Amino acid sequence: MEKFAVSSDSTCDLYASEIKDMNIHFVSLVYTMDIDDKLEEYTDNYTSYDQYVEYYNQLRKGGVSKTSMLNYAAHLEHFTAMAEAGVTDAIHFTISYALSPTVDVARKAVAEVQETYPNFNCLCVESHTTTIGQGMLVRIACDMRDKGKELQETFDYVETVKHKIQHFIIADSLMYLRRGGRVGSAKAIVGTMLNIKPVLTFTKEGKLEKYKQASGMKTAIKNVVDEYANYTVNKEYPLIYIVHTDNVPMAELLKKSLEEKYGVSPEIRIMGPIIGTHVGPNSLAYAFISNEERPI
Repeated sequence: MEKFAVSSDSTCDLYASEIKDMNIHFVSLVYTMDIDDKLEEYTDNYTSYDQYVEYYNQLRKGGVSKTSMLNYAAHLEHFTAMAEAGVTDAIHFTISYALSPTVDVARKAVAEVQETYPNFNCLCVESHTTTIGQGMLVRIACDMRDKGKELQETFDYVETVKHKIQHFIIADSLMYLRRGGRVGSAKAIVGTMLNIKPVLTFTKEGKLEKYKQASGMKTAIKNVVDEYANYTVNKEYPLIYIVHTDNVPMAELLKKSLEEKYGVSPEIRIMGPIIGTHVGPNSLAYAFISNEERPI
C-alpha cells in the first residue's frame, strides 16, 4: 500500500498517459488564446501530440497566448477531492516561486482543507524549476513512493535535488521573452534581426535568467552541449530530457550531439502550452540532475 500520494499542477509537462500510469493527482492550469481579436480559454490537459503541435501553429499564425497562476479555488477543489478520496499524506509540486507564487496559494488551500479533514497532510514543494525539471521531481517522488519510502524522506530528498537540476534553454525568438518582460523591446527587435539565440538557465534562487547567447540555433546547441562536461550526473536518478516547442529537427540534433559526445541518450519531449507561451515556437532545452548545485 502506498504511504503517500503524489500531486502536481500541469506545469510539470507530463503527458496524460504518464499521469495515469504513475497515479498522479493532477490539476490543470488554463490559458487564453487571442486570434484575430477572438479570445478563447483552454485547459492544459492535452491528450494527443497533435494538440501540442496545433498550439504552436496557432502562435506562428499570430495568436497571442496568456497564462495565469492556478487560483485558490482550483487548488481548494483539487485538494478537497484528494481528501474526500481518502488521501491522508501527499506531496504536491508547483512551479518555481521566482516565476509564480503558486506554492503560497497551494499551502493556504491545504490549510483550509485541513479544517474539514484534519488528517489531510500535504507537503507542497516549490520546485525551483518548471516543465521537464518539475516533471523530474514528480517522477522521483513517484519512484520513492513505489519503493515504500516515507513522505518526509521523499520531501527532504526532492528539496535537496531541486537545487541540482541543471537547465539549458535556447529560445528561438526574443519576441516572446519580450512579452514576458525578460528583455526590452529594442533588444528583442535587434536580436531577432541578427538571429541571436539567448541561452537561459535557472539560478540557485529558481530565477530564469539569460546565461549566454549565440548566433544561430546550431551554434547555441553546440554551446549547451559543451556545458554538460562541467557536471557529474546523479547516479541514483540519471534522468536527462530534451524538450522542444515543436522543433523536432533541432531536438534530434541536440540529442545526437549529446549521444556522440557523452554517450547519453536523452528522451525527447514536447513542451506544454503554459511554459511554451513564454518561450514561443521552435525553442528547445535539456535538463539533467547533477551532483553539483547550480553555478549561478
